[in-house]
Amino acid sequence: MPYRAWFQCINAECKATYPLNSVIYRCRACNALLEVEHDVKSLSRRDGKAWMKLFEDRYKTTEWPYGSGVWGKKEWVLPEISDENIVSLYEGGTNLFWAERLGKILGLSDLWIKLCGNTHSGSFKDLGMTVLVSQVKQMISEGVPIKAVACASTGDTSAALAVYCAAAGIQSIVLLPKGKISIAQLVQPIANGALVLSLDTDFDGCMRVVQEITHDESIYLANSMNSLRVEGQKTVGIEIVQQFDWEAPDVIVIPGGNLGNVSALGKGLLMLRQLGLISKLPRIVVAQAQRANPLYRSYLTGFASYEPMQAEKTLASAIQIGNPVSIEKAVRILKQFQGIVEQASEEELADAAALGDKTGMFNCPHTGVALAALIKLLKGGKIDPSERVVVVSTAHGLKFTDFKVHYHKKELDFNCRHANTPIELPPRVEAVKEALEQALQRSTRPDA
Repeated sequence: MPYRAWFQCINAECKATYPLNSVIYRCRACNALLEVEHDVKSLSRRDGKAWMKLFEDRYKTTEWPYGSGVWGKKEWVLPEISDENIVSLYEGGTNLFWAERLGKILGLSDLWIKLCGNTHSGSFKDLGMTVLVSQVKQMISEGVPIKAVACASTGDTSAALAVYCAAAGIQSIVLLPKGKISIAQLVQPIANGALVLSLDTDFDGCMRVVQEITHDESIYLANSMNSLRVEGQKTVGIEIVQQFDWEAPDVIVIPGGNLGNVSALGKGLLMLRQLGLISKLPRIVVAQAQRANPLYRSYLTGFASYEPMQAEKTLASAIQIGNPVSIEKAVRILKQFQGIVEQASEEELADAAALGDKTGMFNCPHTGVALAALIKLLKGGKIDPSERVVVVSTAHGLKFTDFKVHYHKKELDFNCRHANTPIELPPRVEAVKEALEQALQRSTRPDA
């Protein structure tokens, strides 16, 4: 069946449209953000059960490119792209696991963690970047004179852009805030051949610069204000539902920085309902670091007002953003999903990440923000202990080992209540036995 997609202005009074092979990021008529719209009438000719079967038949197979968690839903993502221009590293298809022990500690019987960091570059950003870089490759094949793809980043976006551009043979350019990302995140774009520009500013400063340099249409913008990214990232919500045998959970908690992730999550879930695969929508919770919380501040006003802020340094460096580009899209989604926004202090996010680790996880600090928000909402009665809750873990903990080392060595500005510091001993059997006896006695206590 012929399916179509296009860019459309999100301004309800405008709704101007543009083809997907246009080099465009905002509406030329009113300067609002754009989103990718699909020909839902054509998609609806296949009923919900038929879509389920198609997606199940493709899921994690070796049939190119449909074994990808993104491209297995190609008709809902970029239906008109040629398969030979798809740049895929078989992203998606990530673990959704029952966090039984952590759930019991928190008083939840049905807690699940979606490990979006178990992907090629180690974060959920791969889901969006496969779509954007594939569309760039398609445009280049059609004669559009694109020389490079650029992004501003707090780490994960730059890693994803660099690896997909390397796979495609396209030059990537990344602008990073100097001294504000982990070494592991910095080395990823370097290793994948990106032109890495370290600017003495924060993410918002990098974002201002990259928007200026991409006025040159030969340099294509890869940040989430480019709604092609959303098309890949929306498959997180679709995949969660698929992994629950096509039933939506009650609550999904997701960390929020630039806010492309929450708008993408909501878009995928709305598409599932629109095409008859689900009948109910979950509530969406956006978790922000207290030091970078402009959405939370707006939420406290019922979204009646919004003001950008100067984000302060936070352990959750990837969401250290004070002027999120996708704020309008995020607010619109939250209003449709009975949305809640919660914040977490530095101590709360670090302790929550460490508590999860003690039950077998290996959390990035941003997942710590989501877990801390969950804990606060449970205590406040805003999430019921009987509900099925999914926490979206956005990146792999191995990108943030410095954060974990400082926590367990108690080198942070708070107590680090779950710290597990190595015990230094002389090389004597008696000393080891004594330490073992003391440690095992502690581990059998009810409050251990």
